[in-house]
Amino acid sequence: MQATIHGAVKGNTFYGLQRERGSSRFPCVRHTELRSAQHINQLCCSGLILSRGSMGAELARATSSMDGLFRSSAKSRSIKSQASGEDLEDSAPIIPEGKSSGTVLPYVGVACLGAILFGYHLGVVNGALEYLAKDLGISENTVLQGWIVSTLLAGATVGSFTGGALADKFGRTKTFQLDAIPLVVGAFLCATAQNVQTMIIGRLLSGIGIGISSAIVPLYISEISPTETRGALGSVNQLFICIGILAALIAGLPLSGNPLWWRTMFGVAVVPSVFLAVGMMLSPESPRWLFQRGKIAKAEKAIKMLCGKERVSEVMQDLSGSSQGSAEPEAGWFDLFSSRYWKVVSVGAALFLFQQLAGINAVVYYSTSVFQSAGIESDVAASALVGAANVLGTTVASSLMDKQGRKSLLLISFSGMAASMLLLSLSFTWKILAPYSGSLSVIGTVLYVLSFSLGAGPVPALLLPEIFASRIRAKAVSLSLGMHWISNFVIGLGFLSVVNKFGISSVYLGFSTVCLLAVLYIAANVVETKGRSLEEIELALNPAI
Repeated sequence: MQATIHGAVKGNTFYGLQRERGSSRFPCVRHTELRSAQHINQLCCSGLILSRGSMGAELARATSSMDGLFRSSAKSRSIKSQASGEDLEDSAPIIPEGKSSGTVLPYVGVACLGAILFGYHLGVVNGALEYLAKDLGISENTVLQGWIVSTLLAGATVGSFTGGALADKFGRTKTFQLDAIPLVVGAFLCATAQNVQTMIIGRLLSGIGIGISSAIVPLYISEISPTETRGALGSVNQLFICIGILAALIAGLPLSGNPLWWRTMFGVAVVPSVFLAVGMMLSPESPRWLFQRGKIAKAEKAIKMLCGKERVSEVMQDLSGSSQGSAEPEAGWFDLFSSRYWKVVSVGAALFLFQQLAGINAVVYYSTSVFQSAGIESDVAASALVGAANVLGTTVASSLMDKQGRKSLLLISFSGMAASMLLLSLSFTWKILAPYSGSLSVIGTVLYVLSFSLGAGPVPALLLPEIFASRIRAKAVSLSLGMHWISNFVIGLGFLSVVNKFGISSVYLGFSTVCLLAVLYIAANVVETKGRSLEEIELALNPAI
């Protein structure tokens, strides 16, 4: 697929206005997982997709500051494309004076309840597993304990594939409301389970719920967020996943004094699930989805809520000028594998594989033993240090996303992960480093998690909905996230066997190599998207054929 714009950009009339197809400052249109200390852990993100063709001139430099979070958007810029296929050209964004009468923050906050639930359900089994195993009479059966942990992943795989189809059929907000059903029922079954079978069914339903959330939270946020702050708002998804995991760890503190507290830990997840459903009843639907469905009046109303009434005409013109608009029918699953889209979709799947093969599971899994080797005996202290590094890195990434850019953060992230993995590997093997192995292991672990949270963690979840064409966006996000969950499940099953066969030092060295390969792959295939509207990105990556 060529990355240059196909043909000349023609004027488009809408509401009687002649305009050049251009970028809209209105929005267009990943996950941390933590499991039991006895099981593999993982930080979850979505993947970035790019075509192998040249993108043309580098994307516009967006210099919006954090106060842009409180404005809905800036004035649009125009794109110029010549019939000869010259490079994309865009000018610096023009920031309008005054405050917009619309806002996206409350609705981003409601959507992030799905991210919190994502992290909470992934982390809640950490402290609860030992106590629920005793209560259900399976304390000696590690196989059934493993099923209680892993069933969530199986459900998440199903949910991630389902989320995109539901979002296309019923809309983003309705899908959130439907998603609350398995989340509420699953949490209730887990909290009241009197046998293993009920517990597993509850975990399966909870997994389906978080799988759907993993697909639609970044999708919805990207579609309602202003271009100049889409990176910061999109990365908030990853931050709230981390917060959900932290909340699950904190929720487990009373367990030592009350062994039955594990039921409350699972049951409390019902509350944000209900708030998510109610909040989405009051939230605007994605204007892009409404426009594609021909619901023009409702699209205008949604834009008014998000951007203010002064921007309705402008945004509607941009939507009408999108090459994918409502002129093309909704894409089917097989369209994702067509020559038109496959190169873009394949990059998303590849980045998820890089993310999983880069070793995040191993680092979190071995963090406790690594810290103990350095003289830190407390599991809580080890988890807190790793969690703090993760939250810190994600917070920094949020502030840099719209300044440094997505691609550069990915390159920095994987480079840092490669160096950290090399340090961890050498600390286990080089005799000269033996006196410092404990300290180096701790430093390597913290640097790795920090590097991961700077880019490999939050960026893919943001980039997926940014670079997919509108007609395939929901299904392509679901496919990529489905590949993530599948690879996560397979790697989780085989990881310990590989460690036992080759040794942890060799495995860490392999992870370092994977990270270096990821750097090369990203440099060659990933396109920067900061400061660009989704329509602009779509025109560049998915020209009309």
